[in-house]
Amino acid sequence: MSDDVQDGFVRVRLDLSYDGKDFSGWARQAGGRRTVQGDIEAALRTVTRSTETYELTVAGRTDSGVHARGQVAHVDLPVELWAEHRDKLLRRLAGRLSHDVRVWSLTEAPGGFNARFSAIWRRYAYRVTDNPGGVDPLQRGHVLWHDWALDMDAMNEAAAALVGEHDFAAYCKRREGATTIRTLQELRWERRPDGVLEATVKADAFCHNMVRSLVGALLFVGDGHRPVDWPGKVLAAGVRDSAVHVVRPHGLTLEEVGYPADGLLAARNREARNKRSLPGSAGCC
Repeated sequence: MSDDVQDGFVRVRLDLSYDGKDFSGWARQAGGRRTVQGDIEAALRTVTRSTETYELTVAGRTDSGVHARGQVAHVDLPVELWAEHRDKLLRRLAGRLSHDVRVWSLTEAPGGFNARFSAIWRRYAYRVTDNPGGVDPLQRGHVLWHDWALDMDAMNEAAAALVGEHDFAAYCKRREGATTIRTLQELRWERRPDGVLEATVKADAFCHNMVRSLVGALLFVGDGHRPVDWPGKVLAAGVRDSAVHVVRPHGLTLEEVGYPADGLLAARNREARNKRSLPGSAGCC
């Protein structure tokens, strides 16, 4: 599949952040629901005085209520439009967009760059407090309150069994034709000085609800409702377990997206489009 930029267009990379509270996720939706993609595309159309909407491609679509600190997207713009507006576009977007979404940089992307398919990892954080008094009011939109004391060491022991390349079907909401094979590169918990527990979850890619399901399973271990080996057994079973709770979205933030060196972007773009199978599994492609 070719991802060449059309003649007369230039690919622009956007680095952006948003508070997901009032958004129905990233992806533009019918029916007038507010989304991050819809807001930015509308703002771009307005500040460039365009009659056409130029579609954004994003590194990772976030669900309703999920935040992003280090989201990445790209858009293909006509060369003349980019040349006319590039120097003032960032400031004009800042004046047009609502305060819960910000574009931090707009740069001409190197050859082979695709915000989604060129990425080699995405890193999320999920934040939880087990303080019996609840959540700091100033953090209530970004931290989940778990009304049980949590054993961080048990959660980290359970998490270790989930790291690596696996079929995460047991922790994903299935989508027709999509693979659930992912390489989970990092899954660990740390307790911050303020007592908030922060999970770092890093993978080459994620399937739908994967991070929030993994966190839900580990919280059940941390509060003693399930043994340390339970999340690994659920993974091995390969089917959804009704006991795996998909935690609420507001504790989740997309922190960062990683890309290879410029010379490797095109190769990664092609590789990421191939549907994966585990070694020894039936089928191909």
